[in-house]
Amino acid sequence: MKGSRKTKSSSGKETVKGNTPGVMSELDQYLFGEGRHYQIYNKMGAHPYTYQDQSGYYFAVWAPHAASVSVVGDFNEWNEESHPMKPAGNGGIFETFIPGLGEGQLYKFAIRTPEGNTLFKADPYAFSAEYRPGTASVTTDISGFSWTDSVWMKKRAESDPVTSPLAIYEVHLGSWKKKKRREKDGYYTYMEAAHELTDYVKEMGYTHVELMGIAEHPYDGSWGYQVTGYFAPTSRYGSPKEFMYFVNYLHRHGIGVILDWVPAHFPRDSHGLACFDGQPLYEYADPRKGEHPDWGTKVFDYGKNEVSNFLIANALYWLEEYHIDGLRVDAVASMLYLDYGRQDGQWVPNIYGDNKNLEAIEFFKHLNSIIRGRNDGSIIIAEESTAWPNVTRRPEDDGLGFTFKWNMGWMHDFLEYMKLDPYFRKFNHNKMTFGITYCTSENFILVLSHDEVVHLKCSMINKMPGIYEDKFANLKAGYTFMLGHPGKKLLFMGQDFAQFHEWDEKVSLDWYLLNEPLHADLQAYVKSLLTLYRKYPALYRLDQDYDGFQWINANDGDRSIFSFIRRDETHKKNLLFVCNFTPMERSDYRVGVPKRGNFTLVLDQTHGFYKRGEKTTVYRSVKSECDGQPYSFSYPLPPYGTAVFRF
Repeated sequence: MKGSRKTKSSSGKETVKGNTPGVMSELDQYLFGEGRHYQIYNKMGAHPYTYQDQSGYYFAVWAPHAASVSVVGDFNEWNEESHPMKPAGNGGIFETFIPGLGEGQLYKFAIRTPEGNTLFKADPYAFSAEYRPGTASVTTDISGFSWTDSVWMKKRAESDPVTSPLAIYEVHLGSWKKKKRREKDGYYTYMEAAHELTDYVKEMGYTHVELMGIAEHPYDGSWGYQVTGYFAPTSRYGSPKEFMYFVNYLHRHGIGVILDWVPAHFPRDSHGLACFDGQPLYEYADPRKGEHPDWGTKVFDYGKNEVSNFLIANALYWLEEYHIDGLRVDAVASMLYLDYGRQDGQWVPNIYGDNKNLEAIEFFKHLNSIIRGRNDGSIIIAEESTAWPNVTRRPEDDGLGFTFKWNMGWMHDFLEYMKLDPYFRKFNHNKMTFGITYCTSENFILVLSHDEVVHLKCSMINKMPGIYEDKFANLKAGYTFMLGHPGKKLLFMGQDFAQFHEWDEKVSLDWYLLNEPLHADLQAYVKSLLTLYRKYPALYRLDQDYDGFQWINANDGDRSIFSFIRRDETHKKNLLFVCNFTPMERSDYRVGVPKRGNFTLVLDQTHGFYKRGEKTTVYRSVKSECDGQPYSFSYPLPPYGTAVFRF
């Protein structure tokens, strides 16, 4: 580091001495320009430093088109002349050291363009941000948190997520529950949510929570999908270290944490990334590539090394600094297709003349190779809504490299079927069977996410046909089928107790509904399904292998009954599922099975899961052909009946 030397202070913070801060070395700048500085967040942004025996904060920002840059904040009355920054080299990075600054100071970068305009921008690499409607960055020190989740992290690293149980509870913290207080709209803090959410998730039996909207965003109604602070946990719920406490607490109680992550686009807010230094920098310069006409947002320029580096380092930041277990990547299809949401003439073909964004493809392969190479059990999930091939295949095998893909096709077919009056289901039987034809083509997650219960789509319970009681019976049958179908599972908050009104980010879920018997019963049934899921490896070990699934009868459309078997590689403790999707009782129902033996009822629609010690019913198969199987047994199937047998 030219003209400087580093030491360590007694506090363990890095100390820099010399004539210049010298923090951004030539190697740092070279790697950043190559797109391979995976911990660039340790240099960019604002960091506590000691320079020439004075403590303060070091600042660095990338603004290659700027004529000049300075740091402004409440400490200098937002005066752009007070603290100018100097170029660190020829790569467009500006840096400075400001003595006397501590944590909690508001700041922005004042960027003077060659045309003489001044832009006041939040720090793209800020670790903390001002509570909305404020838009400033906040100096903070994220070092020194005492993690106590080593048992969880070790177990995670030793497991294979593809063959492990994964039952995700998708949560929007701001509307999961609210406190009766005016401060910050009654939001739970990260620390308050850690305790109550852990209790709920453990009681229900989910394995992971997936959090919406954690990276800082200015507008509540975007749900966190229009990000301005990619490195800052939103101040709505507390500080960065309080979010670390949240993750640590969940890990200590055996619960994984997945974050929604948005590398697809960013908003036009004047304090954000858009035209950051007076010209397109983080976004494509050509509006046919750099803007989403449907969303009114900007598109990252994945072909620019520094932008790719920003995003990859951000992904790794959450995994490394916050021990996050996985990232769910939003709107992957919008990144892969140049014509996504665009009409003819509104998009630019690639060099081969087609609609694939080659730079985004390379970005994903790079990103996912790095995450896979960590070998620490962390996962990355694609919300990809098309038939793009090999989303979860390894990059070296010409895949994109994701761990899992949301199964949007299954979700669409499933909901279309479930919304039908039972009379018409027999004409749409294939909607429930089609998913099996491609279930091993990717590592899928079956999702019933927030997107399905907003914008007049109705809540899950109100999608169901029939009178009041029938709605609950339908939902039980649907959830049972979902649990048995190959693929990991995701439910959005409120769906497990039949939230009636559509999700609204401004208000809490209607938890009082659990005082009503049918809502409490549905919640108990979902808990039973999750108990069954975690107890039997047949339900998750071979999700990606056809040996893990066998239809017994996929063609009983006239009666709208589905029967199938799930098994693991041992072929022991197999499970037979029977689901009746009509209000008709089938007292003479007979189901075919592949072998002679005992079939023990382990779950049904009225009792739920039969625990150890509870009286269960055992059915013995006899040699009597049914459903194309050599053996069978009879079982009285109630209206909307569900039954799972162990054999």
